[in-house]
Amino acid sequence: MPITSEFNPDFVLVSTGFDVVEGHEPPLGGYKVTAQCFGHLVKQLLTLAGGRMVLALEGGHDLTAICDASEACLNVLLGNELEPISEDILHQTPNVNAMVSLQKSTAIHRKYWKSVKPYIVPVSCKLAETQEREETEAVSAMALLSVDVEQSFLPGHGR
Repeated sequence: MPITSEFNPDFVLVSTGFDVVEGHEPPLGGYKVTAQCFGHLVKQLLTLAGGRMVLALEGGHDLTAICDASEACLNVLLGNELEPISEDILHQTPNVNAMVSLQKSTAIHRKYWKSVKPYIVPVSCKLAETQEREETEAVSAMALLSVDVEQSFLPGHGR
């Protein structure tokens, strides 16, 4: 969110691909992002551009997962309260590969955006612990998108 706030868009266009929602099996999915997470992401995005936003349904192959994620997004747009993220999710350890990818991405974007600050997050940290660190908030949330997903591009960092 720091970059989007610094960019200060006039409107936000979101292509909502729901392949990462729980229920999509590999190779099309296999991630463990809850439908509820999409509602929380939309809530954050509504703070940009005076709330001017377009959501366009792009993808997903599991009808239940698509419906659940769409419902979570629409509930936010309708002004309904979101359920808090469960303690189980807040205490999950982010995927190592996701954390490394986000750190690399942050290093690249720091060159171009003043709002991106350097950080070091121990791989063993949990979202509940990192919420207290302002500069890691977005990184930790994004890393949770890949919790428990085995990826092969980092030798020696498997589960």
